[in-house]
Amino acid sequence: MTTPDQDLFPGYLRRQIQVAPDIQIHTLVGAAGKPPLLLLHGHPQTHAIWHRLAPQLAEHFSLVLCDLRGYGDSSKPPGAADHANYSKRVMAQDLLSVMQSLGHERFAVLAHDRGARVAHRLAADHGEAISRLVVLDIAPTLAMYEQTNEAFARAYWHWFFLIQRSPLPERLIEADPAAYLRDVMGSRSAGLAPFDPRALAEYTRCIQQPGAAHSMCEDYRAAAGIDLEHDRADRAAGRQLAMPLLALWGADGIVQRCFKPLQEWQRVAADVRGFALTCGHYMPEEAPDAVLERALPFLLEAA
Repeated sequence: MTTPDQDLFPGYLRRQIQVAPDIQIHTLVGAAGKPPLLLLHGHPQTHAIWHRLAPQLAEHFSLVLCDLRGYGDSSKPPGAADHANYSKRVMAQDLLSVMQSLGHERFAVLAHDRGARVAHRLAADHGEAISRLVVLDIAPTLAMYEQTNEAFARAYWHWFFLIQRSPLPERLIEADPAAYLRDVMGSRSAGLAPFDPRALAEYTRCIQQPGAAHSMCEDYRAAAGIDLEHDRADRAAGRQLAMPLLALWGADGIVQRCFKPLQEWQRVAADVRGFALTCGHYMPEEAPDAVLERALPFLLEAA
């Protein structure tokens, strides 16, 4: 019997890479010899979101697919009192360590949702390592919190549910993790139709792991606290991302409805282009061809 990784990503090397004494990052590594491209997933998913993009991307890049700290088969440490060990700064350092351990000192990043927030911090803290950055269906975290309105709060209710004091949200999620996943993912514009059953089964397996609910909550608690402190410090210092940045978002999604994503990215980065695509939130699975049509030429400019 094949594993989900062997089925969705045939030929990739599966590794657990030690990035701290108590942290391993689950990583899939494609063929070497091409420019490196790091792929990062969002909530409540895993690296499996990239299965429809990987074949064409792999024609041009050596792909590195990671599960974020707290997700998939990566480590799920208990959260610190200030949630700092789930800050995007710490999660970004995890991924920099992964890439350096693979011999990649400079690389491009393609990231969705929570992974795109980690990628934003990675680019802010380690800009010399990032050649190009593509973010999918987010505006910067600080902008989204500052501009929260009723429509956003109703659609992104999980942002405010997951940050509640432990163990309330953990207890509710753990009562039926699979139902939580289906309800969150199925409530977006396209429902559950875009998801390959093999990928959906992998997301379900991973969210049922011990510690998964707590780790997800800690990711969001950090985003509503220490991450905002880091973002405000960047703003106060006038720091901007220097590498070329491409922002793509779904025309049928909440980011399009509630924010002006291109303008918000232009506030934090010096070289930005952006486009809405005809899809909802889960862009790599809903609209892989449209994502590739925009992202691949942009990434190849630096390859």
